[in-house]
Amino acid sequence: MTVAVVPEFDWQGAAGGEADLLGLLHFGMPAAPPTAAPQLRVAAPMLAPALAWQAGWRLDGEPSAGHAGRVHYRCADGLLFGVLTVAEADFAAADPATALQRATTHAYTEVFACADALAHPRLLRVWNYLPRINQVEFGLERYRAFNAGRQLAFSASGRTLTGEVPAACALGSADGELAIAFIATTGRPRAVENPRQLSAYHYPAEYGPRSPTFSRAALLQHGGGTLLFVSGTASIVGHRSVHLGDARAQTVETLANIEAVLTEAGRVGGERFAADSLAYIAYVRHAADYPAVRAEVEARLGPRAAVAYVQADVCRAELLVEIEASGGHPIRGWNP
Repeated sequence: MTVAVVPEFDWQGAAGGEADLLGLLHFGMPAAPPTAAPQLRVAAPMLAPALAWQAGWRLDGEPSAGHAGRVHYRCADGLLFGVLTVAEADFAAADPATALQRATTHAYTEVFACADALAHPRLLRVWNYLPRINQVEFGLERYRAFNAGRQLAFSASGRTLTGEVPAACALGSADGELAIAFIATTGRPRAVENPRQLSAYHYPAEYGPRSPTFSRAALLQHGGGTLLFVSGTASIVGHRSVHLGDARAQTVETLANIEAVLTEAGRVGGERFAADSLAYIAYVRHAADYPAVRAEVEARLGPRAAVAYVQADVCRAELLVEIEASGGHPIRGWNP
């Protein structure tokens, strides 16, 4: 019998070999070389620590691998990592006004089909990247069209729209297709909310025809430990964006929200996560704001914290920074 172990987050991606890699995220230029492991190439420039950055998840042993429809996946130890991209153009002929929504529904339908077929039915974490995320097309912001498509897929698959939903983020990409990476599991994740914020799935209708389908964080008991995934987090209190136009103040508020999520995760899961022990990705809308954002992050987490900085648009046009995190795992290859 194989005993599951806590996966490692590898700050150096495929550089340490691919045999035990579950999957990869790649940001920046130059473009990522092909890998046997599933790899999501995100069209977003890096601000630090390098012009290109690739991070991945490693397991103890070689995962099984394959393709299911558009999904390229690897799985082992009760964890499934998959990636797929979908071109909106494939859905534009019938009705251009709903192309993104239908592309999103199709993508998530494939995600669920893959997860169900491989008996890893519960989503733990999802990364979503789409071009022109804040652009209004046919009277609707693209992020809101994406939310509609995502919720429709959750509903059609019989999955819940509230409560035990996965941690997630949705960011803008410079170009390309709708790109999604996900981790699904045979285990039972526990959703975590933030008492400082209204749950995203309860947002009022002013934020779009269908609410976002994600939790503020997700916990999973795995390999004798507890994995934590903190969703993309921004300067939102209740359901309102705050500190408009001030990237420094938005960063402070974002980190306060993450601290609140960590406190709630400790209450839900019984394990306290120290903020400076996590691995972070900070998305900064304007490169000019990067020094201020980094200064506030380091003031609160310390200069040795594992933080990568990516330039990307955030899910609301008025938000200037979004930060995600993961914890409960070793961080390999981080040299501050």
